[in-house]
Amino acid sequence: MKTLSKLFGLFAVLLSDIMCAVVAYNYCDILWGTKYAGYSAPASTAFTLAIPYIVGIIACVALALTFSKKAKKQS
Repeated sequence: MKTLSKLFGLFAVLLSDIMCAVVAYNYCDILWGTKYAGYSAPASTAFTLAIPYIVGIIACVALALTFSKKAKKQS
């Protein structure tokens, strides 16, 4: 159980890093697209792409905490 707790904790950290990279890339793409390519959406719409990542991070943290509590009960 302790290894599962660490694994899901690691997944949460990795998802947060990936989320930051994806949102930053899309924000820059939309920002420059509105200036030069004629995009009509504001750059702040790139932050909506963070929603699935946030849900995944919350799920991973919840699983990590659950497995951590179960590991403490077993020992």
